[in-house]
Amino acid sequence: MSTLQSGPGRRRQDALYRPGALGIAPTVPTRAEELEARALATMSRRAGAYIAGGAGGGATMRSNREAFDRWRVVPRMLHATTTRDLSTTLLGTELTAPLLLAPVGAAGLVTDDADLLIAQGAHASGVPYVFSCQGCSPMEETAQAMAGTPFWYQLYWSTDEELVDSMIGRAETAGAQALVVTLDTTMLGWRTQDLDLGSLPFARGQGIAQYTSDPRFMELVRERLAAGARAAQSLGIDPRRPLQAARAAKGGVATLLSMSREHPGGVRDNLRSPEPRAAVETFLDIYSNPALSWEHIATLRERTRLPVVLKGILHEDDARRAFDCGVDAVVVSNHGGRQVDRSIAALDALVRVREAVGPEPTLLMDSGVRSGADLFVALALGADACLLGRPHVYGLALDGEAGVSAVIDNVLAELDLTMGLVGAATVDDITRELLVEG
Repeated sequence: MSTLQSGPGRRRQDALYRPGALGIAPTVPTRAEELEARALATMSRRAGAYIAGGAGGGATMRSNREAFDRWRVVPRMLHATTTRDLSTTLLGTELTAPLLLAPVGAAGLVTDDADLLIAQGAHASGVPYVFSCQGCSPMEETAQAMAGTPFWYQLYWSTDEELVDSMIGRAETAGAQALVVTLDTTMLGWRTQDLDLGSLPFARGQGIAQYTSDPRFMELVRERLAAGARAAQSLGIDPRRPLQAARAAKGGVATLLSMSREHPGGVRDNLRSPEPRAAVETFLDIYSNPALSWEHIATLRERTRLPVVLKGILHEDDARRAFDCGVDAVVVSNHGGRQVDRSIAALDALVRVREAVGPEPTLLMDSGVRSGADLFVALALGADACLLGRPHVYGLALDGEAGVSAVIDNVLAELDLTMGLVGAATVDDITRELLVEG
């Protein structure tokens, strides 16, 4: 390949076309719709509902995609752009491209050791990963799997302030380069696909490894056990309906086994211990704080030395206030359409927020990003970088670590080729002048 044709786009094409000449098709599809369809076909109903589902009737998820579809790229010709530089720097983190992997909770629904495999895939492609607070592996183990590639840590603000401090301290010690506080999940949205299955992974002990590995959280669990078990809560089972009762008994055994597998220690010992169930109950009581306010955010400057990022901003006034409070960046996001149905699309909010705060503040964006062309549009409309959510989990479902890396490489290949075809040599060259609306 000529040096005038080099770059991640041409390298990725070469990696796919050469095996194709021998009749070998890629395991991970390059088209977003096919990627999702194939991945969901491999998942359990519970995993598919949790990963792909959204709030209510899915209007926000559709709006996220429709917002991208309203914009068109206008290529320029005869620009002689032969090489592209995708690198950028965010909050002191050097990025090979303006892309990070978004935190996706309970990815262990898809496969064992999901967080570690995602981290290894991110490392293989040189892209930072924002660790989920609802991860299935402790952050310290996931940090080791990153093998030196930068990572950030997402924080859900618990109702226990000592636990908040413990999580922040662990993230700093593990080597996180920023703290990402998620604002939009102080309570779970109306997630119909999960509700229709009666499926909440955390109630089965999945997605709470950051908590069961935390000394403050386990102190709360032991306090709960010492205080004695609470009265059992009714599960709504009618004893006059024997089939329902039989199913409940079978489900209860499966849940107990899941709690025991997910909890630290041996499964056999955990099955005989009240601790796994107490951990789940403690988590459900305290994991997020509906009373979270700007006053809480104002305390962070005294609680951490890390750059602070607020995730979930959709209104320009909230963005202004965030920067007035001294935060370092915001992520314009509607949680992938999982929290509020009929919410404003994240891309539309990005345009409004960037116009309100001006060119200098650091803005990231997620929710609806599926391809390199999407990434190009978001950058042109004011994002400094984007977070990629569901697609990397779809890659995980299809091919583990290699699948995660393949999805990243495909997205960045399309970004690189789009830049080359429109005449953008650097990320800074991707401007709104290269887009039209309609």
